[in-house]
This record gives sequence, C-alpha cells and structure tokens, in this order.
Amino acid sequence: MAARRISSLLSRSLSAPSASTPLLLSRGKNPGRGRGVYRFSNAAALEETITPPVQISYTQHLINGQFVDAASGKTFPAHDPRTGEVIAHVAEGDAEDVNRAVAAARKAFDEGPWPKMSAYERSLIMLRFADLVDKHRGELAALESWNSGKPYEQSARSELPSFARLFRYYAGWADKIHGLTVPADGNHHVQTLHEPIGVAGQIIPWNFPLIMFAWKVGPALACGNTIVLKSAEQTPLTALYAAKLFQEAGLPPGVLNVVSGYGPSAGAALACHMDVDKIAFTGSTETGKIILELAAKSNLKAVTLELGGKSPFIVCEDADVDKAVELAHFALFFNQGQCCCAGSRTYVHERVYDEFVEKAKARALRRVVGDPFKKGVEQGPQIDSEQFEKILRYIKSGVESNATLECGGQRFGSKGYFIQPTVFSNVQDDMLIAKDEIFGPVQSILKFKNIDEVIQRANTTRYGLAAGIFTKNVDTANTLSRALRVGSVWVNCFDVFDAAIPFGGYKMSGIGREKGIYSLHNYLQVKAVVTPLKNPAWL
Repeated sequence: MAARRISSLLSRSLSAPSASTPLLLSRGKNPGRGRGVYRFSNAAALEETITPPVQISYTQHLINGQFVDAASGKTFPAHDPRTGEVIAHVAEGDAEDVNRAVAAARKAFDEGPWPKMSAYERSLIMLRFADLVDKHRGELAALESWNSGKPYEQSARSELPSFARLFRYYAGWADKIHGLTVPADGNHHVQTLHEPIGVAGQIIPWNFPLIMFAWKVGPALACGNTIVLKSAEQTPLTALYAAKLFQEAGLPPGVLNVVSGYGPSAGAALACHMDVDKIAFTGSTETGKIILELAAKSNLKAVTLELGGKSPFIVCEDADVDKAVELAHFALFFNQGQCCCAGSRTYVHERVYDEFVEKAKARALRRVVGDPFKKGVEQGPQIDSEQFEKILRYIKSGVESNATLECGGQRFGSKGYFIQPTVFSNVQDDMLIAKDEIFGPVQSILKFKNIDEVIQRANTTRYGLAAGIFTKNVDTANTLSRALRVGSVWVNCFDVFDAAIPFGGYKMSGIGREKGIYSLHNYLQVKAVVTPLKNPAWL
C-alpha cells in the first residue's frame, strides 16, 4: 500500500451487467425485488479458472538460512479462494519450530555479522533485495493473487511496486539513525544511543501479505534487528518466496526467519517467548488483546498492534455526488472489502442522500466480479469459507434489522468464495452492520443532518483507525479532520499510502504507528550515556 495512490485502480473500464438471482431472505426492505436490480458484471466469472503463471517452490520454514520441515513433520493446506481447492501443503509450525527460529535469530543478533555491519552495508543488502523483487515481480504478484484472491492487476501494478519502494525507503533510513548529545547541568557529557531492540517477533495478516511483510521487516532490518516472522495460515506462500530473495541479496543466516502455522500454536508461542524482545502484530482487535496479554505475562516485551477499524466516510452536502460515489465505492470495496481501514460507514448528508444511494447502487451493480487473473476484474473471492460465511451472516443481520438492501446480498457464482457487491441504505448506528468490522464487500449508507451530529456519531465506536471526508469546503475539512478520533484522515481521497506516511489507530484500533520515521521507534532502544568532564572549556 505504501508509495502509491490506489485510486489509480478506479479507472478500469467496466463491462455490461447481467442478471443474477435475488437474495432469499424473509425480512427487511428490498425495493428492487422483481425489477432486475440484482445485476452484476459476471461474464468474467463464468469461464474456467485461469492457471496462474507461477510455480509454488517454497513451502518449508526458513530457519537459520535453511528451508526445513516442521519439527513435527506436519503440514497444513494452502487454498485457492477461487475454487477452495488445495494448491500446496505448507510446513505447520508449533512451539518447537518457534524455539528453533528464535534461537537462530538470537545467535544472529548476539554473535552474527548483521548488527555489527555498518548501516551502509545493511542498506545495500536491502537495496539488492528490492532489485530482486522488481526482477521477480510477476511471480510474486501471481502467488499473492493465487493464495489471497485479490486481482492480479492490483498485485502486479500497485502492491509489488509499493513493496519494493518500502524496502528502498527503509534502506535509506539505515545510515540515518543516530542519537543526540544532550546539554546537562553540571560537568557531564551526555549522549543518547539508538540501539536495535534485539529479536523482533512479527505476525502478519492475510489481506495484504506482502505489504504487511514490508511494513514489519523493513524498519526492523534498517534498525539492525533480527526477526522471526509468522505468516498468516491462509496466505503463507509469498513470505517464503520473499525470504528466499533476501537470501539471494546476501542477508546473513538467522537474520530473517519465517515460520508458517496457526495463531493459537505458532503465533502464541512467538508472542509469549521469553527470548523475543519485541512483538508486532497486525490483525483483529480480539487477537490483538491476546497478543498484548501474552507479551505482558511473559517478559513484558514491547508491543506494536495494528488492529481493526470501522472507518467513517463522510460525504458533505457540497460534494460532487458522482465523484463522491466513486471514491466511497473504492473506499469500501477495494480488496474485496478486506481492508482494516475500509470506509465501511458511509455517512451522507440528507440533502444529497437519495441521489447518492441510487448512484452507489448503480456503481455496485457495474462492479466486475470474477477470476482475479482475468484482465478488468475488480473483485475476486473472499479469503476463505470462514470469512465468506461471516459476511453472509452480517448481510442477513442487516436485512433482519430492516436496513434496505439495495443490491447484492448473496453468493456470486457456484464455486469459491465470491460474494455479490452489496449495498444497504437506511442503516442506523445501532445495527450490527454499522458497528462491527464486516471485512467484506458490504456498503452501509447512513444519513446525517449537520457536521456536529456526524462528528458525534462517527466517533461513537470502539475503533479509531481512519476516516474519509468528501467536501469542497476547506473549513469543513479542517473541522472534521481535527474532530475525528482516528489515526489517518483522507480528505477528498482514500487509501493513499506512502512509505513516509505513518499509519495506526486510536482506541481499540491499535498501539503505535507503522511506516515513516515513526515505525523506526518500534525497533529501537534509547540508551543514555553520561561521563564526567574535567575542566571543560565549555558546557
């Protein structure tokens, strides 16, 4: 996501919609039934699935520079969300594998060359890695889309360039991390040293596997740390491929270790490990609480958490409705709605509400759903059956709460985990679809009367990750930007992620910031060194 404007993806041409079957639910308002409202551009989904242009070569753990089987010999399946079929069997890590990886990382930090290299030498390895990413962009993008279901065009044109850019950004920071000299009362020389924190444990999610790899690994390496990274069990393939490229770039053994496995076993073992100095996690708020508890009950290791969100997207009365509809559509539906910062509460001023709803419905009906490897497809499948069923339960809840189902609301196609782009209007703040993080292609449109009201309603949530504002009035934009209790505010844009822009949340959306200079703080210790001065010429 860094160093890019994802909104460039909005310019795709769209094919004509075709009919689909209405959702068979007994309650809720459904003004479109019987009028052909459930029409989606589905021609891309009716063809046979396209064979991805890549081979799966790495399925073992990477520990101490070697690809190895799990200590138990167990594997778990990696799936293709387009069909639900198994595409690989991956080493299933547990506490013993984490122990081996942590021991390798500890030895590499305490005895290996990495922390003792000059910062410039470390930066050169990171730059070589970025060059290798460019060389293997097609393979990485294909693996990312095959394992996660996101459109290949999104992976190849947006996420892979951002992935490489993030590592070049952090390579640039490696030799610019330094302490200070501090004036003190009395005859003392005082300096601060910024030292690597040690062994960093990192747990990444399944919605942006490569980008989250970069957000975590980049700053940790730039600061001179060693790493044990656990990939998401749904999407283990690209982290292993990227780790192999780091080996080719010259990263010493043990500096980056990758363990695949499940959260309750491998993830928990990493979070509570007594020889891990710092843990970073991106995922759900519920799991983030567990990570924080495990860290506290073990060695009180430092913790960074990037968690869930329920971000408001506020369309003011002066908005250009056509542009607002397109941006709000992107803010919610991008990446199949599987974004922690998705604009999932669309607040629209009452004066433009009806027009907005009609155009939002029309835009959702034009959305191209299908095989993510087919050119022009905007929306692929959800990640797995669990997420698929969860989203459908939330849709059912919206209907039963008497929100108006404008379009969508059911499975798309007959195989895989595709869901129709879904739009609800007349949504109220107390409905589950307005309160909970759905993490799917479900747009909830709410009505508001004035700025003071929408500020209060937008802030009435346990989350505080991000917000979008759409207005022509700079005073309105400034008022909202300062009043909203969130970590990121996008004005007349959304999901603008640059390597230098910090990202993180207020409240239960997390602790700390990722990206930019702020992320370096997560991987450094500050040491004060004080020495006496005898007969100083000056103080």
